[in-house]
Amino acid sequence: MNFELTEEQKQIRGLAREFAQKEIAPIAAEYDARGEFPRETIMKLGELGLMGIEIPVEYGGAGLDTMCYVLAMEEISKADASHGTIVSVNNSLFCHGLYKFGTKEQKEKYLVPVASGKKIGAYSLTEPQSGSDAGNMLTRAVLNGDTYTINGRKSWVTSGPVADFVVLFAMVKPELKHKGTAAFMIDTTQPGFERGKVEPKLGIRASATCELFFDNYRVAASERVGQEGDGFKIAMTILDAGRIGIAAQALGIAQAAFEASVKYSKEREAFGSKIGDFQAIQWMLADMATRIEAARLLVYNAALKKTRSANGGGENFTRDAAMAKLYASEVASFATDCAIQIHGGMGYSKELPIERYYRDARITRIYEGTSEIQRTIIARETLKQYA
Repeated sequence: MNFELTEEQKQIRGLAREFAQKEIAPIAAEYDARGEFPRETIMKLGELGLMGIEIPVEYGGAGLDTMCYVLAMEEISKADASHGTIVSVNNSLFCHGLYKFGTKEQKEKYLVPVASGKKIGAYSLTEPQSGSDAGNMLTRAVLNGDTYTINGRKSWVTSGPVADFVVLFAMVKPELKHKGTAAFMIDTTQPGFERGKVEPKLGIRASATCELFFDNYRVAASERVGQEGDGFKIAMTILDAGRIGIAAQALGIAQAAFEASVKYSKEREAFGSKIGDFQAIQWMLADMATRIEAARLLVYNAALKKTRSANGGGENFTRDAAMAKLYASEVASFATDCAIQIHGGMGYSKELPIERYYRDARITRIYEGTSEIQRTIIARETLKQYA
């Protein structure tokens, strides 16, 4: 497997790194404390082409590959995981799904403004009683003539409070469970749509998350994405791609925690020596470095397989995406925990970003499929592979 970066990929990484460190890092703590959506910097990311990285230029995107996407995600998330979350949802959960499954008319209407960063997209699958168990959804879409009427409640919708458009999953034939689902394009300015409470989260606090309510929301059948019954398949296909983005986000958080720990261990003195001279600290740094590098290889491998799949190779990257997401998210938790230990009391203080890295890392083991779901997917795909 060749992980040598192309000049284009290096340029994207450099662009994302420079913007993240100059524009995002200085404001990250402030927006985290206020729990405020960083609209200005998100709009700037759109102007740089980073809100629709893999989408063709004709539909408002940058026309780049998945490796460019994960490199940008890592750099943005090193500065602030909240920005990384917003970029991930826009790129993976909204743009990727609509480009892959939407009609030409839907792409022109919804994809162009979102991929170009002029509008914000969101993805809504989860409900209070159902997450990965899509067959248990209660939101209903009933067809009358050429119009669906949607009623229901959605929860944990990332970017929900600010989204202009939403890819919504609803049940059209409840008796068929997950095979009775469908996906719809939702315009949040239309009657019958209401945003619920904004979640007071532990981490990624500048990434807005809320409930959504649908009360006799009417949407034309032409706004259905795919066919009736395709909803679950579309949702899971989108999540395969999304998991690579979250893996890259986790990698960025871990790398930030590691770099801060190396720097601190060279500066902080105890018992007459730099703490980096102590074997206890050195071993933590060694474990962090090794696990982060292993996570990076898994993320890059998944990215390359997704690119080959997109280029017509037909390669299945479900197992690779799940492995990358599982391992990188657990490495992020490990690395941020070590970082707090290395920094001691200062790691526990809000004066440094270490405690924010720790809080932000925790969600990567939960959203877009918990670690338990990832292990189930990996086992299932492995059993199929060796059947």
